[in-house]
Amino acid sequence: MKKKIKKKKILLLNGPNLNLLGFREPKLYGNINFKKLIKIIKKKAKKLNCKLYHFQSNSENKLINKIHISQKKIDYIIINPAAFTHTSIALRDALLAVKIPFIEVHISNIFSREKFRSKSWFSDISQGIISGFGIDGYLIALKTSIKRLKKK
Repeated sequence: MKKKIKKKKILLLNGPNLNLLGFREPKLYGNINFKKLIKIIKKKAKKLNCKLYHFQSNSENKLINKIHISQKKIDYIIINPAAFTHTSIALRDALLAVKIPFIEVHISNIFSREKFRSKSWFSDISQGIISGFGIDGYLIALKTSIKRLKKK
């Protein structure tokens, strides 16, 4: 009998205003709406044999609570903290507390925009940062996280 391989569980977290993808500044963020983005990522996750959960909120406390309840349930996090990248020490502390490895993703290149956007409270504690590759950044993060989990 063939041994069933346990699917890895990945949580995709998206911060404020990402629910407006496709409408908000399409020159920066593209024309694909949020619902379509999640569909694309879930389809890729299924092909890679992992279970993808996703959560988006404009509220810092809801994102923090989601991180907290993920402890011991989620193997890896892919997070686009959006504007919280530059402001949220509380989100940073939540990620440190649960000790779930994560990759930070940004659709736009935060380092080529306004100066204040180049400061991230997550980059130094993340497994890596992907910035400026549009929605492909999510797919790169997904493939990378699965690869890293297989090495464990």
